[in-house]
This record gives sequence, C-alpha cells and structure tokens, in this order.
Amino acid sequence: VQVVESGGGSVRAGGSLNLSCEVSGPTSRYCIAWFRQVPGKERQAVATVQSDGTVKYKESGTERFTISRDSGKNNLLLKMNNMEPEDTAMYYCAAHPGSCPYCTDRFCIPDFTYFGQGTQVTVSS
Repeated sequence: VQVVESGGGSVRAGGSLNLSCEVSGPTSRYCIAWFRQVPGKERQAVATVQSDGTVKYKESGTERFTISRDSGKNNLLLKMNNMEPEDTAMYYCAAHPGSCPYCTDRFCIPDFTYFGQGTQVTVSS
C-alpha cells in the first residue's frame, strides 16, 4: 500500500493551501485521514473519512478546513482556508483498511496502518 501526499508549502496568515492524498492498494475500502504534527508533540488527527465519503472525525477548531473524498475512491482532499500560524506542522496522510478507527484529539484506536512521508505546511504571520 502506498500513501502519497501532495500540496503543502508556505503561505502567509489568512491564505489558503490544498493538500491531496492518493492511496494505492488492493482495495478501495480504506479509511483515509489527515494528521498533523508539530515538533515535540504527538501526531494528531485532523480528519478521518470512510470509503463512502462520510467524515467520521474532524478536529475541533478546524471549521476553516474542508475535507472531501470521492465516494469509493482512495483520494482525500484537505482545503485549508484563512490559515493561522498555529496551523504550521508536518501533515501526514494515513490509510487504514476497512472502518475508520475511533479517533479523539489525542489518539486513534487502533492506530492507522499506513502513513505517507508527510508534507510540510508553514504559515507565517
């Protein structure tokens, strides 16, 4: 299974960025998610979406973010608007076969099986 992120980069506060994720695997029934991590902190789920496009989890305080997925396809798009310096992080896409793990703002159970290499997002003030 391959998880490939694209997008990311640097933007000024108030700007927008889009992150895309493509999962290649033997099935279309993956839960796909975006995580983010800042140095010194645990990786944290931003949003998880099951294979039919249903959003199962979305981090509180991310109303500025839109998550979307084509039903039955292994792609996930994260649109981030009105970005803030606090959004600066390494963003990872992840995939898990079958149903989405149960996620909170601190952990997912079980943990996601496959992670991409990550893409850096930097928001300057």
